[in-house]
Amino acid sequence: MLKLEYKDYTLDFKFDAGTSRGILRKHHVVYLKIYQSSMPDIKGYGEAAPLVGLSPETVADVLEALPDLAEKLEKVTIPIDEDDVWVLVDQLVGMELPSLRFALETAFLDLIGGGKMQLFDNDFTTGSKDIPINGLIWMGEESFMKTQISEKLNKGFKCIKLKVGAIDFEQELRLIEMLRKESESLMIRVDANGAFPVNEVFARLTELAKYGVHSIEQPIMPGQWEAMQLICKRTPVPIALDEELIGVAEFSQKQELLKMLRPQYIILKPTLLGGFKQTLEWIRLANQMNIGWWLTSALESNIGLNAVSQFAGNFSDIGYQGLGTGQLYSNNISSPLCISGAYLGIDTKQQWDLPF
Repeated sequence: MLKLEYKDYTLDFKFDAGTSRGILRKHHVVYLKIYQSSMPDIKGYGEAAPLVGLSPETVADVLEALPDLAEKLEKVTIPIDEDDVWVLVDQLVGMELPSLRFALETAFLDLIGGGKMQLFDNDFTTGSKDIPINGLIWMGEESFMKTQISEKLNKGFKCIKLKVGAIDFEQELRLIEMLRKESESLMIRVDANGAFPVNEVFARLTELAKYGVHSIEQPIMPGQWEAMQLICKRTPVPIALDEELIGVAEFSQKQELLKMLRPQYIILKPTLLGGFKQTLEWIRLANQMNIGWWLTSALESNIGLNAVSQFAGNFSDIGYQGLGTGQLYSNNISSPLCISGAYLGIDTKQQWDLPF
């Protein structure tokens, strides 16, 4: 018999994390623990961390669904492999709760791996290969953003991602110009979170193109397919779809979206997309259509970040990933994850301090 326990937890940001949707100071998450009643010492952990304003569900929705999930789990047998996990999660949790699907997949993979917080077997999980990551610059006063930029460059980051769309666009351009003057080879990514007005988007993209910006995530709000199709076709800066993918559950819907919009890149956040199985479908389609992609955390604590990072380790030569968020919180879960310069790795000498 499978047993489920859970605990809600509030993560505290070390600073006011500014985005175009507002300032983040706290992030509420739910941790899952699954084990067999006959073997209670072997436990699988997962994290449901819906993002306010982005996820279709809330923490309250997740907590409301968990008693029923606990009853269902008592009637199923432990899955035997990844494919079995995908099938079982499809049966247990609907796509209206994507963060819970991700948490349940993670907990099952951990459990069948022996409860060692190793979900996949690859060079990253064994500590022999690190993952290159981008340095994330949060919105705020211009001086605050400049300080972040200096810190990231001093640490050796070769790819910098700036949140844009909340402060004056001319100020943002000055920061990007400063970055470009620092290095001609630096990869600069920007993320608008849908903040650009449709009637201004081409003018802004033209300005960004002057500084050799690698890509821009979600320049306009999602759901405007005709406008986005035109932007992807005519843009001087490659487009990376992010929020546009949320809630697109069926394989045929994914295929339709990518065929119509033809973005240059897509951003994959398993917490928002409904887990690893859903993410693999996006990767399969993107590869078929020669669309680039990379993985990004959705501000999970180290339990969720560990899962996404280990998943990323399954792929070779994937470039800079958005997985450098483990140092955002003052009360994060202690883990073997470590950042050295511009790389995320696993320090096999460090132990987990799990929440319960």
